[in-house]
Amino acid sequence: MHHWIANPVQLADHLARWTDIELLALDTEFIRERTWWPQLALVQMTAPGHDVLLIDPTVGGIPELLRPLIGNPAIVKLMHSASEDVQALQRGCGAVPAPLFDTQIATALCGIGAGIGYQKLVETQLGIMLPKSETRSDWMRRPLSPAQLIYAADDVLHLHALHAILHEKLRELGREEWLTEDSARLLASSGNETPDRYPHLALRGAQYLDAEAQALLCRLLRWREALARAGDRPKGWILDNELAIALARKPPGDARAFHAFLDTQPKAPRKLRSELWNELAQPLTAGERDIPLVLTPDGAQKKRLRALQDAVASEATRLGLAEGVLASRRTLEALLDGNGWPAALEGWRRPILEPLLRPVLDARD
Repeated sequence: MHHWIANPVQLADHLARWTDIELLALDTEFIRERTWWPQLALVQMTAPGHDVLLIDPTVGGIPELLRPLIGNPAIVKLMHSASEDVQALQRGCGAVPAPLFDTQIATALCGIGAGIGYQKLVETQLGIMLPKSETRSDWMRRPLSPAQLIYAADDVLHLHALHAILHEKLRELGREEWLTEDSARLLASSGNETPDRYPHLALRGAQYLDAEAQALLCRLLRWREALARAGDRPKGWILDNELAIALARKPPGDARAFHAFLDTQPKAPRKLRSELWNELAQPLTAGERDIPLVLTPDGAQKKRLRALQDAVASEATRLGLAEGVLASRRTLEALLDGNGWPAALEGWRRPILEPLLRPVLDARD
């Protein structure tokens, strides 16, 4: 059974009965198509022995009531694929759901599969088929339809049963601490609102640019992120990735050439042309040039990357994990770039992988 909650007094009455709970099944619905920050539209939660609450966080007073519960360190929050939900809760309620048991991460660490969606997990582990019709609903509309309410309630209804199964499997495998570390890492990365210092590293196309062009690309992407955050707009609305790379690769020689080039680009910004030209026209500083670069792998680097991937694949097979759970290709490429041991490979992964990968990293070509 579920209850629609759009009144602080009503919510407080329900929460007053939730005494001494240790587990809280939690999910959100949010809108992000037209904003940088996720706009929290709905919070779903339930505790053992209690009904599902479908809570409207847009009502004044409700976020303040949710904040101490969501942030309570004595209550483990059960969520599935929680990264964007964490951002939505942090912005909408001012709380981070820690400690976290992410059932998608737990599923991967159990060797069941990586990146499995909630509906598929419920089907395979509990034998229950959930409807998918409301996946792309408008969660800001009011009132929500009966179908939306049922869909939203289902998103938390089965988390306690999944937790019981996955927690036991992790215990049997001796991987409970792995889950704790990975869930904490997800919270740290999702809750981190610090602008990316080197946003060019995330664009694969940057590897085809020389050092000067990569420094310029980094400047353009930093400028884009600052505007997106300040104006709460998607960064792609400000400057498209491909256009940013094209401008960094071959900056127009003057303002006239710049505007002529943008006139040929369907995704070119309209109102920000002058600001964009100012970013392009200013000489790069020594500090802006002092950045890590995305390198185009040569034959030797490709061979070493393949060796790293083979070592990871072999160990992943031994552990019964998907390769990407142990180490992604992008993480291994970062490792080869020589900028230190990546944070994504710290924790439980490092003592497993470093003895296997170090000989490849230290080998002379």
